[in-house]
Parts: sequence; C-alpha cells; structure tokens
Amino acid sequence: MSGEGILIYCGFDWAERTHDVALVDDTGQLLAKRHITDDVAGYKILLELLAEYGDTAENPIPVAIETSRGLLVAVLRTGTRKVFAINPMAAARYRDRHSVSRKKSDPGDALVLANILRTDMHAHRPLPDDSDLGRAITVLARAQQDSLWNRQQLANQLRSLLREYYPAALAAFAAWTNGLCRPKARELLKTAPTPARAARLTRTQIQAALKRAGRQRGIEAEVERLRDVFRAEWAHQPPLVEDALGKQMLALLIQLDAACTAADNLAEAVEEAFPQHPDAEILLSFPGLGIQLAARVLAEIGDDRTRFTDARGLKAYAGSSPITRASGKKSAITRRWVKNDRLNHADYLWAFASLRASTGANARYRRRREQGDWHAAAQRNLFNRMIGQLYHCLKQGTAYDESLAFGAALAEAVVDAA
Repeated sequence: MSGEGILIYCGFDWAERTHDVALVDDTGQLLAKRHITDDVAGYKILLELLAEYGDTAENPIPVAIETSRGLLVAVLRTGTRKVFAINPMAAARYRDRHSVSRKKSDPGDALVLANILRTDMHAHRPLPDDSDLGRAITVLARAQQDSLWNRQQLANQLRSLLREYYPAALAAFAAWTNGLCRPKARELLKTAPTPARAARLTRTQIQAALKRAGRQRGIEAEVERLRDVFRAEWAHQPPLVEDALGKQMLALLIQLDAACTAADNLAEAVEEAFPQHPDAEILLSFPGLGIQLAARVLAEIGDDRTRFTDARGLKAYAGSSPITRASGKKSAITRRWVKNDRLNHADYLWAFASLRASTGANARYRRRREQGDWHAAAQRNLFNRMIGQLYHCLKQGTAYDESLAFGAALAEAVVDAA
C-alpha cells in the first residue's frame, strides 16, 4: 500500500538475462514499468522502484512471477513480502482476458501478472515462509532423489547394452540386489569389459576386483561362482564388434560411477542435515519413514504451518484425495492428476513401507483390497490417511501413536488373528 492508501501490485516477467517489471494500482492503471538486468545493479533498480511507490518493510508490495526459484526470487522474498509463483499456463489463460489477438510481449506479460494479483490474489497462494534449514533440506532431498533417478536410468542403459553382447555379466550380477549399481559389479566390468576377457580371468584377478570393491566376506565362494558363470558357454559377437561394444560400455560405466558417487554423497548430506530440523522427530515416528524418505516428505510440505489451512489441502497437494467431475447428470470420482509429483511418489513409497511397519496400516490396506480396490487404489487410500495424520501431528507437535491412528483397524486385526 502506498503512502496515499492506494493498493499497488507488481508483476514480474523474468528471463535469463533481463526482466520486465510492471506496477498497477487497484483500478488497473499502469503506474510504472521497467526493464532491468539480472544482476546486482538490476536488483537495486527494482527495489528502488518498489520503494518509490510505497514499498516498506511493514507493508511490502506483493509480487507475481512465473517461477519459485533463483536469486531474483530470493531477493524478492527478503522480509515479509508475499511472492506469488503463478503457473505459466494460468498466466497464458489470463492473457486472453486482455486481448484476443494472441499478441504477446514481455512487458505485456508483466502487466498481466500484476493484474492477476489485483483481481484474483485470493485464489493464488504465496510462496511458503519456510525456514532456511527447511529450504536447505528441500534442495538436498530433491537433488538426492534426482540422482537416484539418474543412476537408475544409466543402469538401465548399461543393462540394455550388456544384453547385446555380454549376457554372462547380467547372469553373474543377477544374484545381487540392484546388481549393476553395486561397486563389485562395476569393478568387475572395468576389469573385464568383454565376455572374452571375462572368460580368461583368473581366481586371483576376480578376488582382487572384489576386494577393491570392498567385499570382505565369502570371497572364495563368490570367486568360484563368478568364474563358473564367465567360463560357461555363451553366444558372442564378432571379435571386432565385441571390442567396440566393450569400449562403449566403459564410457557408459564412467557415467554410472559418477551417478552412484553423487547419490551416495547427497544421501550423506541429507542424513547430516535432516536430523537437525525440529520436525524430524515427528516425521521419523511414523511407520515406514526413514531419514531419506522423511526428508523428501518434509522437502515438499515445508515447515510453514500456515501453508495449508487444513488436512484436505495437504491431501489435495499430495494427490491422495480423489477429485469429483460433475456436469449435468454425469458425475465421476477419479484420481487427482494435478499434484506435487515428488510428494506423491514419496507418499506411495511411504505407504508401501508402512505395510510391514504398522499393523493398523496393513489392516486398512487389506480391508480396502477385500472391498475391491486395486493395489494402487488401496495404497492411495492408505497414504491419504497417513498424510492426514501427519498434518495433525505436525500441527499439534506430537509424535505418531498407532492406537490413535488405527484404533478400529487394530481391533479388527486382533479379532481376525484370534
């Protein structure tokens, strides 16, 4: 609010090197527009422009922008300012309210964003006021999740390549969980990148490779098993083709090594940062949540208690609550497609892990299956219940209590067991 009592709204069309800013009053009149650079000088011009139109620490001007990340957003979020991250698709629909000619410009987009706040600020949420530690955990947990996905993608590529010329390796590593990502598998592939070289490996060479990878127990038996597999009869590519595929495999193996190292390092960083958070004890009290998975959940819901007005909002955000589509005489209840995909993925893993860790959760899942739900639907119903309980525990500052969470389900499970 400016000094004259007029409401001011700011729209920000951002780009990689330059940005466009527009300020409008509560009547929709354009008060100012600027084209600034993405550097300290540009940020200074922006803050001076906002201050010129009444921006103060007590009454900051709200800002609409089409991103929630970056240094620019960090500058705008200084103090108590409300920053609204508007979905680009929503902004495109608002653009049609001002012009049907489909014209578009960066200054015009900034004006559209400012008018979104002027007319519909109540329908959009500002960025949550998470703590610095909470935001740091968000960065680490998301990076660790991305590294795992990248690692699995590279492992799938390596597996597909080995099927073309090196089935002995796949057979040898099949007995190991997540075989191609194991250090001993990668070390053996470096030692013998082709099946011809693998067949010539001596016991000493295999033993040395396993020791370099960190294997300490049962080495002799493992050496014999691997040697038998490598020396069995397998189909082969022509020698020149096999050597070329071996070189391609080694190049891919370098990328997989880097991905595995990154995933391990980020996991250690999460394990170091997450226990320091005040909500860590509550999250870890829930069945099925370890440090890595709990950190992912916290990363997506944040630690701003005002972010969700009730448990229904959090459930919708996680994609666990169903959605109703009704028109005329037709009505359908379906799963929610627009959601936080990362939180939805973490919740699915959480619900799956809780089946063994919680008798009540398992009983609820079994009851839904008996009622005709498919596995995915029963899982979704379970984590809809679990995330509602998490909202309550975080709001009240209490740990998870199995008897309160699944009292009726526990009683039914006891009766069935008897």
